Amino acid sequence: MRFSEQSRVWIYQSDRELYEDEVKQLHEILNKFAAEWTAHNHQLKAKAEIRYNRFLILIVDENQAGASGCSIDKSVNFIKRLEQEFGITLLDRFNLAYREGEKVLSAPRDEFEDLLRSGKINSNTIVYNNLVQNLEQLETKWEVPFKDSWHNQLFGNLITT
Repeated sequence: MRFSEQSRVWIYQSDRELYEDEVKQLHEILNKFAAEWTAHNHQLKAKAEIRYNRFLILIVDENQAGASGCSIDKSVNFIKRLEQEFGITLLDRFNLAYREGEKVLSAPRDEFEDLLRSGKINSNTIVYNNLVQNLEQLETKWEVPFKDSWHNQLFGNLITT
């Protein structure tokens, strides 16, 4: 199934790396949710992905039917249930992800700031912009160097030289 580059995207980042058995289980649960997701009794053209055993991504191609407030509420409630079932946090927007070598890690805001001050995160460190709005941005603006991200606007003064 092909999705438009303008398909809406919601990214939920786990506060920890998911275990392989959790990923397998979550794939099944997410796919079932996407297949049954509706807006005003209209089937949404939706799919779900898990990237790096950490990011749960919901995608809706609104060319078929648009995601409404009610359908978005359904997805948020669904994500809250996943948090409880798997003992993870997915809705904390100040749990910030970054790449260290081949590994994707995350840190709460205070710890992230400490990593910047210590130089463990620098202007070239890849960070994740979970605020991207569509599939095109997911592919081009989600994984970016710190210097090119919204993180730089908020935390750039903390980078050591």
